[in-house]
Amino acid sequence: MSEPAPFCYRLRVRYGECDGQGVVYNPRYGDYVDLAVTEFLRAAFAPQNVFDGSFEFQVVRQVIEWTAPARFDEILDIDVSLKSMGTTSYTLALAMRRAGEADTIVTAETVNVYVHSKPWRKAPLTDVMRARLTAAARGHVVDHAGTAPPAR
Repeated sequence: MSEPAPFCYRLRVRYGECDGQGVVYNPRYGDYVDLAVTEFLRAAFAPQNVFDGSFEFQVVRQVIEWTAPARFDEILDIDVSLKSMGTTSYTLALAMRRAGEADTIVTAETVNVYVHSKPWRKAPLTDVMRARLTAAARGHVVDHAGTAPPAR
């Protein structure tokens, strides 16, 4: 039996995110990573509201690599998966591609550290958090492009 597809966040590239040639500005990919990770966490922790203050984290490292540009009005699929997990941190791997295409145009990796919200110090991930991140909302699609869900 095959493993379910990773979580997928789908978006449409907007005009204001592009330069005069219709190419996405480099810093916008960081925005796309943030949107995809937000929706990944929302789905992974559902029905709990992961943004209710009970799961605070800080991004301590983010790496983005480009192999091809995204352009105005293209629809992008961003797959998010758990790459690794430590005592207090977890690493997410992201792969962006044009919807319906196999070639990855951007990869990203983000390392996040769990912190207690009151003393704002790093803390160990709980067993529940580990289970939710491990299950990773596989096969779940969030479509903010307003299109039919991608074939998974």
